[in-house]
Amino acid sequence: GMVPASDPHHYAVGVKEVIGLTPEQINDRFNITGEEGAAWLFAGSPSDGLMGGGFLYTNKDSISLGLVCGLGDIAHAQKSVPQMLEDFKQHPAIRPLISGGKLLEYSGHMVPEGGLAMVPQMVNDGVMIVGDAAGFCLNLGFTVRGMDLAIASAQAAATTVIAAKEREDFSASSLAQYKRELEQSCVMRDMQHFRKIPALMENPRLFSQYPRMVADIMNEMFTIDGKPNKPVRKMIMGHAKKIGL
Repeated sequence: GMVPASDPHHYAVGVKEVIGLTPEQINDRFNITGEEGAAWLFAGSPSDGLMGGGFLYTNKDSISLGLVCGLGDIAHAQKSVPQMLEDFKQHPAIRPLISGGKLLEYSGHMVPEGGLAMVPQMVNDGVMIVGDAAGFCLNLGFTVRGMDLAIASAQAAATTVIAAKEREDFSASSLAQYKRELEQSCVMRDMQHFRKIPALMENPRLFSQYPRMVADIMNEMFTIDGKPNKPVRKMIMGHAKKIGL
């Protein structure tokens, strides 16, 4: 086929619930108004310290809540992915936001996270591969991009199809325009720019020790207990040394 078998470490399993709430409840709980929305990402506990994280974003009358966990890590996980999601929903930062909501949808999806290295042959006679089927997804740690790359690749494919129809030629050589369109768009430019990120994201500390270290630093920084405060630099270095940095 056009898409060869890939390393399980290049994929993640995503699960999502859509929870119904009234627009008034959403606006009140997220302190938003009108056409505003909220989108949050979480690292650490949602994926039980494994490669992955949680996400939450508001819709007009619902909340989308879910998590992603690296496929290569699931075999070593202490919890199943559905249990991770249930525990995430019970987290004190999440539970009040979804309280009283009605489960409207539940879904799962395999997410490609191997970056440029897993982008397959994208064109053949009468065929183009777009979106995450082509590996167009970027987990950058601070954000995850997939929808924008899917839209941009679909636009490139549509432009190519229109031109191919005018030529009455849907051969692989004719549809090669799709690759040129991608190279001129944000899709391949960003895939190329962030090509080394997947290797960086394999560091397990990013999802366990580092989030805990940041939380401990902030806890100490804002705790007033009658003792003299340490300089911030000394405080940070102390916590960094605890985890061997």
